[in-house]
Amino acid sequence: MATPADTGETPKDARGLSALDETNLEKSIVRRGLATPGEVEACKAHRAKLATQDKDSARSQNLLEIMVNAKVLTRSQVMRLLQERGEGARKLEIPGYTIIDKLGKGSMGVVFKAKQISVNRIVAIKVLLDSLAQNKEFIRRFEREAQIAAKLSHNNIVNAIDAGEAGGRFFFVMEYVEGPTIKDYIDKNKIFEEKEAVRIAMAVAEALKHANQRGLIHRDIKPENVILTKDGGVKLADLGLARLTGDEKWGLAEAGMAIGTPYYISPEQVRGQTDIDIRADIYSLGATLYHMMTGQVPYGGDTPSEVMRKHVDPRVELVPPDHVNTRISSGMGMVIETMLAKNRENRYSNPDDLILDFKCLLQGDSPMIAGQNPDSLEALAQGDVDEFGPTAVSEDQMVEVAGYVNSRNQIIAAMAVILALSIVTNVIMLVVR
Repeated sequence: MATPADTGETPKDARGLSALDETNLEKSIVRRGLATPGEVEACKAHRAKLATQDKDSARSQNLLEIMVNAKVLTRSQVMRLLQERGEGARKLEIPGYTIIDKLGKGSMGVVFKAKQISVNRIVAIKVLLDSLAQNKEFIRRFEREAQIAAKLSHNNIVNAIDAGEAGGRFFFVMEYVEGPTIKDYIDKNKIFEEKEAVRIAMAVAEALKHANQRGLIHRDIKPENVILTKDGGVKLADLGLARLTGDEKWGLAEAGMAIGTPYYISPEQVRGQTDIDIRADIYSLGATLYHMMTGQVPYGGDTPSEVMRKHVDPRVELVPPDHVNTRISSGMGMVIETMLAKNRENRYSNPDDLILDFKCLLQGDSPMIAGQNPDSLEALAQGDVDEFGPTAVSEDQMVEVAGYVNSRNQIIAAMAVILALSIVTNVIMLVVR
C-alpha cells in the first residue's frame, strides 16, 4: 500500500498539525539533529512572509510542510515525527492533570510534563505505550512499577504520587525532577572529582538503604538513572526493573534472565540468579562510580554479551580505577574495587557499610570496611597454618617452637607463684594488725 512518503503527498496528520505545540516540535527537530536552529528559523520566516502575501495560503501550510518544501526535512522524517507524536500529548487526557510537554520515551512508556490542577504543581506522568497496552503482561508490569514506587518515600528517590487508567491509557504520576543526569555529564566527557563523586554516590547509597529496608532492589542503577537537581540534590529514578526480594514467585518467573544494563549489571544478574539482593545494586553503583571517575566503563566490549561475560569471568581482572585516573586516592580505589567484587561475598554486605566508608573518605580518612576482603583473610589464615603446620615446618623448627612454648609456660607458672605468695603475705599482715 502506498504511503504519503511514496506518493509525495503531504501527510494527513501534518495538515492537522495546528493542534500540536510547535515550540516543542521545533525543539524535537533540533535535538534530533534533523535541522539546525537556523534552518528552523528560516522556515518560520518564510512562512511569515507567505502570510503577508496570502493569508489563506499561509493558513493551509504548517511548519512541517514549509520544511518539507524547503527540503530541510524529508517526508519520511515527517512521518516518523508524527508517528512519535501520536503517542503524544494531543491524544492524552487524564482527569485532574493538564499535559504540558513530552519529556521522553522509553521501552515501555512515554513521560510527560504536566500540571496537577488540584494543588497547582508540576509533575511527571509516565504512560504505557499504546502498542503494549493490549498485552496483559505489560499492563501488569507497568502497574507493578507504580506499586513499587509507592512503597518508597525518600529525599533521594523520585517519589510516586498517583496511578490509574483513563480512556484506556495506563499511567502513573511521579514527582517532577528538573536537572541533568550523570549520563548527561559523562556524555560531555566530564570526569568527576573525588569528593563530588563520593557525595553523589553516598546519596544513591542512602536511597538504596531505604529501598533495602522495604525489601526492594532497584536492579538498574546506572548514570542515566541518577538525576542531579538544580539545588544540588541527587535523585534515583526509574523503578521499571525494581523487584521485591521476598517475592519468590517473581524471582522464579525471571530465572535465567539477564535483567539490567550490560555496562553496569552485576554478575549474579548476568547469570539470571533468583536470589539476588542489595549487593547487586551496590555492584551497579560501583560500576557507575567507576565510570564517573575514570571516564571508562569497568568492562568494555563490542557486544552486550561480551561485556556481560567480562562481568562474570573471574579471569578478566578489573583495572583498578586509581590506575586509570591517578588523581583517585588509594582509599577511593579500594572502595570501588570492593563494590565491584565479582564474588558478592567480597562486596559490601549492605548500604550502611558502604555509607560508613564514604563518610571516612569525605573526612580524609582511610575506609574502614573496604580491604577487609574475606578471601584475603582466608589466605592470611591459611598462611598461618602453612607456616606452623606439619607439612610446611621442619622437625628442628617444630622443636624450636615447642621449646619457646615451654619456656613461655614456665614463665607464666613462675609469675603465678609470685602472685600467690604476694596474696598470702598481704593476708598475714592484715591478720597481725
